[in-house]
Amino acid sequence: MRLTTMSDYAMRLLMYVGQHPERLCTISEVARAYEISEAHLTKITHQLALAGWLETVRGKGGGMRLAAAPANINLGAVVCSIESDFFLVDCLASDTGCLLTGNCELTSIISGALQSFMQYLDRYTLADLLAPGTEGSVRVRPLTFHKRSTVATG
Repeated sequence: MRLTTMSDYAMRLLMYVGQHPERLCTISEVARAYEISEAHLTKITHQLALAGWLETVRGKGGGMRLAAAPANINLGAVVCSIESDFFLVDCLASDTGCLLTGNCELTSIISGALQSFMQYLDRYTLADLLAPGTEGSVRVRPLTFHKRSTVATG
């Protein structure tokens, strides 16, 4: 499973804004900080504002701030507000017919895995992503991934 770039950028945007609660942040400064497209951030900012995660202020001196405390911004809810679908396999799409319907448990297994993934995300908030004492800086705890070990059979 892979989340879209939109979800990645949405999390980065929320983390940056969350690290600067004392002021309004601009799309251009976030784009520079993370070296990502201002055009993409504009779309994401709009979506996050519509979902109620960000408050935007127009005009000279405008920008954005969190619309809620970081502890009240649930990561699972943010991902759900950004992702357009969660069809991990084609047969999860309602308009897709499958020759194996009734003879295959793939959809229920994949649906269960997705449910577990979302339940795990739901356990965390934006506050969990913000490293302590990082207000005024762009330091965010790096993500670490562990390779699954493989066992050779012979």
